[in-house]
Amino acid sequence: MPVMMSIFPAMVFIPRFYSSDMGVPLALVGTIILVVRIMDVFTDPLMGYISDKTRTRFGRRRPWVVLATPIMMVSIWQLYMPPEGAAGWHMFVWMALLSVGTTMMIIPYYAWGSELSSDYNERSRITGWRAALGSVGQLTAQAVPAAALFFFAIGGTEAVLELVGTTMLIIFPVAVLLTVMFTPEASEAVKSTIPVLPGLKLMFRNGPFLRLVLAFMIGYIGLNITTPLYIFFVADVLGAENESIYMLSCFYLSNIFAIPFWVKIAARIGKHRAYIAAYVLIAVAHPFYLLLGEGDFWWMLPVTLATGFAAGGFSQTLPNSMKADVIDLDHLNSGENRAALFFSAWSFAQKATASVGGAIAMFGLALWGFDATPGAVNGESEMFGLRFLFSTFPSLFFLTGALIVWKYPITEERLAQIQSELADREGVQMAPSGSSA
Repeated sequence: MPVMMSIFPAMVFIPRFYSSDMGVPLALVGTIILVVRIMDVFTDPLMGYISDKTRTRFGRRRPWVVLATPIMMVSIWQLYMPPEGAAGWHMFVWMALLSVGTTMMIIPYYAWGSELSSDYNERSRITGWRAALGSVGQLTAQAVPAAALFFFAIGGTEAVLELVGTTMLIIFPVAVLLTVMFTPEASEAVKSTIPVLPGLKLMFRNGPFLRLVLAFMIGYIGLNITTPLYIFFVADVLGAENESIYMLSCFYLSNIFAIPFWVKIAARIGKHRAYIAAYVLIAVAHPFYLLLGEGDFWWMLPVTLATGFAAGGFSQTLPNSMKADVIDLDHLNSGENRAALFFSAWSFAQKATASVGGAIAMFGLALWGFDATPGAVNGESEMFGLRFLFSTFPSLFFLTGALIVWKYPITEERLAQIQSELADREGVQMAPSGSSA
């Protein structure tokens, strides 16, 4: 919950805040986001390898979650509540440290979750609950400033960042403490013996994983084109910047309520078919934003509810459950549980596509001639560029993601076969230490 609460404003509000309020040029904001993600090429696989190798009496995953917590808290504090006069360098330093802290947190944490169950459908329920609590965190990131706006008339991007940052600093250590105290870690009898580079080569020969991660990356680029443009769209197209927090709350409420639906549909028709359906829904719904203009804020609601409902399936719940299945296939091929290495590759893909999507959005606005400085007047062409980039362009990525995952091969039946072969082989390996062969 607090992880997604802290990440959400970094994606939605930080680009607008540093470009409009702090005076950082749009192109430089896009460059900073991109450079920080390039760092993840090195940090993400390293963290996955280290977490898989870690052996302590507290477990493989817990220590890193604990160590990451203060790094993330300090980074959020500095990034969301910068001192007066902070500019591009300040944004870069603290966004980079936030990225490092998030890597230390998310990769062991997601690997931990994938090890809690081997059941095809229970994995969807686990990732569904995790996605739901993540959406609660994102919703809290809007509910707090929404309440401040409604009851005390305190609004604007700067107020949102201050309120969310302060709330997160209170919730974060409490949630981490509950997690590390009350969530068990799976026992791990097999020590990792495969060196990191051969291990990565073996991972990238996993065909279902490649198909899944490619579909996710392309679709996620589309989603992350819209994310930093949301505030620009509401403020400059609809003329309702202070009210933007209300619509975001509707998006994440729809997201939360959709998760049980996608879990049930996945159990009935298969995860990859449900994944395709979520992609198609958001691809069809998103271009309707193009019809909106000045004063149409509440006409945005039905489109927001539809896109939030779709995102409840394809952004977290279904791909993370499917990812646990491909890790079982790797376990069968490699003889090791290398969950954190897979989640490091996935984390890099997620953060890289977030930065690529964000960079496309910022560079696209700059190339279209859009002026984000306070008081600037943009013409019809520049406003159409913003509307097109936010509404219609991302659907090309959503539909491409659906096509890639179309022939995804790991069904419930195929997973049962993989796990049966894995159990048979590990039973043979463990026989010498038992009473009989």
